[in-house]
Amino acid sequence: MNAHRQFWFDARHIGGLAAPLVLTQLAQVALTTTDIVMMGMLGPREIAAGGLALTIFNQLRTMGTGLVTGTGNLISFANGQRDRTQITRLVRASFALSTLAALAFAVAMLFVEKPLVWLGQEPDIARQTTFYLAAAAPGMLPCLWFQSLRQYMVGLRKPGPLLAITVVSIVVNAALDYALMFGRFGFPALGLTGIACATSSVYLLSFVAMLAVVKRRPELAEHLSLAAWRTDARSLAQTWKMGLPIAATYGSEAAFFTVLTLVIGTLGTDALAAQTIVNQVIYIVFMISIGLSHASSISISHACAQHDYRGARRLGYTGLALGFTAMLVVALPYLVAPAYVLAPFLGHGAASNDEVRRLATGLLGIAALLQIFDCGQNIGVGILRGLGDVKSSFRISIVGYWLIGLPVAWWAGLRLGYGMYGIWIGLAIGLAATAAMLLRKFESRLGALTRSVRAGVNARASQS
Repeated sequence: MNAHRQFWFDARHIGGLAAPLVLTQLAQVALTTTDIVMMGMLGPREIAAGGLALTIFNQLRTMGTGLVTGTGNLISFANGQRDRTQITRLVRASFALSTLAALAFAVAMLFVEKPLVWLGQEPDIARQTTFYLAAAAPGMLPCLWFQSLRQYMVGLRKPGPLLAITVVSIVVNAALDYALMFGRFGFPALGLTGIACATSSVYLLSFVAMLAVVKRRPELAEHLSLAAWRTDARSLAQTWKMGLPIAATYGSEAAFFTVLTLVIGTLGTDALAAQTIVNQVIYIVFMISIGLSHASSISISHACAQHDYRGARRLGYTGLALGFTAMLVVALPYLVAPAYVLAPFLGHGAASNDEVRRLATGLLGIAALLQIFDCGQNIGVGILRGLGDVKSSFRISIVGYWLIGLPVAWWAGLRLGYGMYGIWIGLAIGLAATAAMLLRKFESRLGALTRSVRAGVNARASQS
């Protein structure tokens, strides 16, 4: 097969696996997008407090998701070797880790008010943020259980039912948001806190619905075991060993955004509201990167199980090419029609605040470039994970985010006086540096694996 035909073959393979994942990710992020649109009905202060709460919730949820993300790769590898028993053990281990993480995170969410005030947030904003997180805390358990189920299905390359369930959850979430915000249909009027209650309920309903669907499909129910207490030490250690560096990497990236959000919060309510809106816009687009990252990663794991490292390299760069193309297409509306991009968020309570609109429009121009680098680093993490390397990503993220991106953001934003625009420029530079280092490591790791296989072949040849 020539190079051109091979590229399109690989692109269709990755695209076919990524499409339902991307759609599912987009549907999931539609939940938080709906929440922020609803916050806009209440006003800029509610967008600021709710956006800060969502940033903290997503920080913890992302780390919990990272703990079980490696399960998909482990299951894909076990499936490639047709080890059915190991797949069941890995599912149990995944549910054990997600349960422990969710309980720890739910407790942490109850004690954020004073730390937020110490970090320079307005006391009233910190109080509203705490109330929101207290209502959102119960939803962390079903949210991470959902992720464990998802990784199990992705590992078997059968992600289909995820999309339908998530789409239905969007409609339910919007209805519950409205009912609990304004006290409709017999529900109490809870304002901003009602949005958190609605989202927690939707996470529970989504998990129950997904579990019911999986149990009705014989090819999926065969290995499904939620008996986390029966997990064996070896599988738990294997899942933890792979999941911890991924959680640390995801957490490092999310913390980078969280810290910069807290810094922007010290610039005022309008700046924090604009940050919340534009961050949500690029978070929506980021779901494309996540889907392609998972699809590339799973495909590479399957290739590595068969020692096809040349194919693994090809798949990695195909995933990157698809990601960069998608980011360039999405960037165009940011530059030529920013008002339409921001309209869903600024059409209600925040519409009267021209400063929020002005700041958000300026951020979109930076976001057009930033999301290309963000896509590169996210896919870079995925393709390294496909090679079985999860520790390097964390080390690289520390350098790229914290030793390069954060100092530049602080210097440009606060010392040079460019405010939130300077902070976002630092963010973009940190993501670009991280992406470059991850791709260099991918090449280095592939070279080492290829040399190892050749050495083994030569050793067997010399013995014969």
